[in-house]
Parts: sequence; C-alpha cells; structure tokens
Amino acid sequence: MIVRIFNEGQYELPDEALEQLHDLDAATEAAIQANDATRFRQLYPRLLDHIRQSGTPLNAADLRASDLMLPPPDSSLSEVAKEFHGHHLLPFDHPAADRAPAV
Repeated sequence: MIVRIFNEGQYELPDEALEQLHDLDAATEAAIQANDATRFRQLYPRLLDHIRQSGTPLNAADLRASDLMLPPPDSSLSEVAKEFHGHHLLPFDHPAADRAPAV
C-alpha cells in the first residue's frame, strides 16, 4: 500500500504494517468524531509516525498513485475532520479493516 502524507511525501507500507495502521486509524477517527482535540493531537502524530517508521519512503520521481492520502502533520482537528468525513483510512476491502481496533 502506498500512503501519501501531504507536504511530506509517499511511503510504501508492507502488509504487516496495516493492522496497526487500522488500529491507529480507528482510534484517530473516534477522537475526531468525539471532537476530542487533546486525544487527536496524541493519535494523529502516532499514526503518521507509524507510516514513516514502517514504510519505505518513495523517491519523488516514483509516480505510482497513492492508495491513501493524509493531511499534513500540522493539520488541526477540524482540518482533518474535513478529510476523514467519518470514514476509516483503510479501504474497506482490506482484511485489517474488518478487525476490532486494539488501540
């Protein structure tokens, strides 16, 4: 899976990183839905860090399409809420999207 973090770049994530991505996604979405800015400021950086640490940065010349596109790291809760629209990041057809979150 290829993930783009706006204002930063693209990362290729291995399948084994997707379960934790789903967990962080679900917890981040819950914070957004609850309008809990404190929890959001804890979780969104963790989600992005997981992508950076688990993924392989792609060269800017690599023009493959992103499977997921995330707002910049400095985005506010309200800005990210507009991007999420109440949906998880993971595509619903991915096996990790069916798991209950562990976060």
